Amino acid sequence: MKRLENKIAIITGGASGIGKATAEKFVQEGAKVIIWDLDEKRGNELAIALGAKFAKVNTSNYQEIEQAAKAVNDEFGRIDILINNAGITRDSTVKKMTVEQWQQVIDVNLSGVFYCSKIISEYMVANGWGRIINASSVVGLYGNFGQANYVATKSGLMGMTKTFAREFGRKGVTVNAIAPGFISTEMVAAMPEEVLAGMKAKVPIGRLGEPKEIANAYCFLASDEASYINGHTLSVDGGMTV
Repeated sequence: MKRLENKIAIITGGASGIGKATAEKFVQEGAKVIIWDLDEKRGNELAIALGAKFAKVNTSNYQEIEQAAKAVNDEFGRIDILINNAGITRDSTVKKMTVEQWQQVIDVNLSGVFYCSKIISEYMVANGWGRIINASSVVGLYGNFGQANYVATKSGLMGMTKTFAREFGRKGVTVNAIAPGFISTEMVAAMPEEVLAGMKAKVPIGRLGEPKEIANAYCFLASDEASYINGHTLSVDGGMTV
């Protein structure tokens, strides 16, 4: 039997990068996947290729999430897994960062996770079972120059994950987080070679991670194998935080 057989899984930011790899992995493991993203072209193409479903959802908009979550529950009768993968960056030093840059990242990376989790956890609690997994980051553990907004959200998600875990655990819903290190997404791969070399040099195993390696971690935490893991942030970073 596949690890996620017939589970209903929503993956935010699922049209590309780590989200895409996660959608592919979950479908392989038997889940019925619903991709939420703002990129309609990529989202629809991926959904068709995987036999999944796509909906254009802005996860910083509470009403859109309410409507989209209700549509999933109405169709399938439940929601089992939520992967809060959607995220953005608006990098700048504190001196140069605008209030808009700060707020945009907070709205998507932190408030969006709260909105999705608040709304979808109600369906999970009603069903007595659920998995919520949040995308934090290794920079949430040690900070990063020029990313005050992004780091604030990723550190905040670790605390939010622990709080959700305490509130939902007794109701059959576990909540955990992943803290990826440097991952070879399309955006990262386009960086200058000297920058990539510097990134690799910081990783004890000497290479960048692959999106599928984060997808594997998401899959494990979403499966029954992780039934006694709750409130944990799992670093998947090649040893950067050692």
